[in-house]
Amino acid sequence: MAGPGIGKSSLAEAISERLAGELNVLRIHGSSALAAVPFGVLTPYTGDLTAEESVSPVAVLRSMWSYFEKLRAGNGAPVLMVVDDAHYLDEASAGVVADLISAGWATVVAAARPRPGLPQPLDQLWYDGLAERVDLRPLNREQIEEVLDHVLDGTVPAATVDSVWAASGGNPRLLDALLHDAAEAGILSKRNGIWILLGTLPADGPRLGTVVAKDHLRRQPEEQEALKLIALAAPVGRKVIEDICGAPVVRSLLDQQVAVETSGVPAELSLWNGLFAGAIRNTISVSRSLQLQEKIRAHRNGTVLRGEGLLRSVEWALECGLKVADADMLEAAREALLRFRNDSAKSVAARVQAPAGLPLAQAIQARALYNDAAYSDAAALLDGCWDKLADHPQGPAVLLLRVSAHQAAGHPLDGVAEDLRERSAQVLDAVPAWQNQLLRLLQAGSEADWQALADEVAAIRESGLSETKGEPMAALGEALLAHALVAAGRPADGLDAGLRASSELAPLEDSLYFFREFVLGRLVACYIAMGEWESAEREINSYASAHAAGAATFNGSLQVLRGYSLLRQGRMERAYQVLLPAVEALRLNDPLQLFRFGSALGFYVAARLGDTVQAKRLEQDYADAVAGGPAHDLLARGYSLAAGEYLARDGKGLAALHTLMTTTEASGRAGHLLELLAICWDLGDPSVIPMVQDAARGLQGRWAAAMLTLATGWEAADGDALMATAAGLEESGFVNLAREAYARASSVLEQSGERRRSRQAVAQREKCDHELGERFREGRFIAAAPAVHLTRREQDIVELAVQGLTDREIAQRLMVSVRTVEGHLYRTYVKLGVRSRDELESALPR
Repeated sequence: MAGPGIGKSSLAEAISERLAGELNVLRIHGSSALAAVPFGVLTPYTGDLTAEESVSPVAVLRSMWSYFEKLRAGNGAPVLMVVDDAHYLDEASAGVVADLISAGWATVVAAARPRPGLPQPLDQLWYDGLAERVDLRPLNREQIEEVLDHVLDGTVPAATVDSVWAASGGNPRLLDALLHDAAEAGILSKRNGIWILLGTLPADGPRLGTVVAKDHLRRQPEEQEALKLIALAAPVGRKVIEDICGAPVVRSLLDQQVAVETSGVPAELSLWNGLFAGAIRNTISVSRSLQLQEKIRAHRNGTVLRGEGLLRSVEWALECGLKVADADMLEAAREALLRFRNDSAKSVAARVQAPAGLPLAQAIQARALYNDAAYSDAAALLDGCWDKLADHPQGPAVLLLRVSAHQAAGHPLDGVAEDLRERSAQVLDAVPAWQNQLLRLLQAGSEADWQALADEVAAIRESGLSETKGEPMAALGEALLAHALVAAGRPADGLDAGLRASSELAPLEDSLYFFREFVLGRLVACYIAMGEWESAEREINSYASAHAAGAATFNGSLQVLRGYSLLRQGRMERAYQVLLPAVEALRLNDPLQLFRFGSALGFYVAARLGDTVQAKRLEQDYADAVAGGPAHDLLARGYSLAAGEYLARDGKGLAALHTLMTTTEASGRAGHLLELLAICWDLGDPSVIPMVQDAARGLQGRWAAAMLTLATGWEAADGDALMATAAGLEESGFVNLAREAYARASSVLEQSGERRRSRQAVAQREKCDHELGERFREGRFIAAAPAVHLTRREQDIVELAVQGLTDREIAQRLMVSVRTVEGHLYRTYVKLGVRSRDELESALPR
């Protein structure tokens, strides 16, 4: 039992093929055309009956028995009857099939939809315990990921999996069509070994069109008409479609789960899948679409449309060449922006002609262009309209968007701000106070000057937020203050500022600037700086689940923040798996200007893990980045210098890091300075440990406290105290710092002759390595790794892998899942310190 496209027919066919050599396979296909004809589907097996006998259940059953006997006489094998679309069987045919099963004359596999379900005679078999029912469900996200891993050669990042899962609805038939169409159109593309989407999945692809055409051909004309109406108008009132097509038709579509109904009042209908609806619309001519629109209008009775309904109504009217009021187009374009339907927002806003609405329409187009990473085009549009919106409620948002577009196009903030002041003075005679304040906020934010930001925010609060531009200025100022406080080593105070910024977001939901994502990035940075890894992850996941529409635009930025958190935790392998796809996503779309920072982090992790090829590529990405958030530049430089040291090991990168830490910029940012010191320490430089102690003492957050604890214990060089320190760090969630403490303890204990205790420290350090998922490392302050021990299962899998068997072949040989094989191989790579099968044999313990 399954809905359309889930795979019940394919499964039945696979069963037929698998058993064809053992059984006599008999196939029956239910049909809506024969559903009202008694015994219609059994005609191929009752051809010898007279007209009178052909309507007799006994005669039909006897004829089927005779047919089975002839089959058995040929090879002696039992009969397997495979019934596809069994929900279309007429009651008489279903009764005969049920009798065949009850009598033991045949084994039956029936594939049917749960609604309207099986005819009563077959359904009764399940109630009587004579049949087993298997309900097939749409593929869940994990299954979609497994499918993509199987059919695509390379890394498939989470963002691609999420997009494909959402677009296909887990329907295998749609999934297959979408993958083929997207690949052929070049939308699903492999970049540097990573499969990413270069745009939205197409609704006009040939494979999807074929799926829709086949579905339509199997339907009655009344259902086809209803589906077209719903596809064109959805969300549309259920009563409207019932008045036009009839209530039975609507019930039938709902039963088949092709249409879905909202629970609101009044109830509204949509098609089960947005791309499926788009494919249906693509099959309708303009003249036919006009006819259908007149039908809808005649039955809507002046209903006032809002939200998605208004947007679809405006899109539909424009598709038909009808005139739409400018006010409706502006509202629809803004609705499209909220849903990140950028093409729709651009096309609808471009139709606005009235001079009064034109500046806002251009700003809407600019935001859609910004979402699509067309930063120069967005900046050019905003250059022509921002000053005309100085007194509009969206004025601050438009100005912020203009600054961001210019920065994303590679123009420094200083130049953008100076140009803005000159233009304001020319066009508006004087720069408005709020514009000067906004520019001061941005300048102080780029310099991470928390005191200047705090003063500006206090002034905003004192002036009150009841004025038009109060909320956006407060949200911006508090978010920038949060980041500046992180740089200053006061992430707890920064979190307070970030939470205050979040409290200002409600009135800005329909803003043309991405305040929510801007604030989110600062909140996550606060949690990471504090060492609150789980809270950072929770914020990212919460946004992703509640704002799925924005994933295509902002996912790369969020994944960089997730990778940064993993890096700070010392989980380098996982950080690597997250950062590589994130950098590829930011290469296409970088709304929060994190590409330079992300490529520096990727460069660092790749170099540290010994992936020289990727490291050099990411190093070039970092060098070529045309834009980057100024607040991240200091850390980006630090991580890139450390990455260079990991590659060359010539001391130059470490020396450059020391020079960087003496700059005014670094010395004025205590939080960032401590992070740079931690990078040096991780490179094996013990000279920074006293500086770590000095820097960490005055800073807020669990991470700074943990660094101080580790540095103090390291300097004391007391083996027992170090073991206690390591245990405490591990319990607090700082596993990477705990492993360093255990490593230091093992060396101290070994030197003092306590070899048993030293081995215990090594074992604890190895446990931390395994939890981090990191390979064993050799270094000046790291105890030598003990002998590698593979489990029995790991040994079996590795032996087969060395022989050249694929993961799937190994899984079949050992009767385990492919994922089990992949998991064991990954853990083996970690234990042996290798990256691929090619290195396995030489790394195996002798």
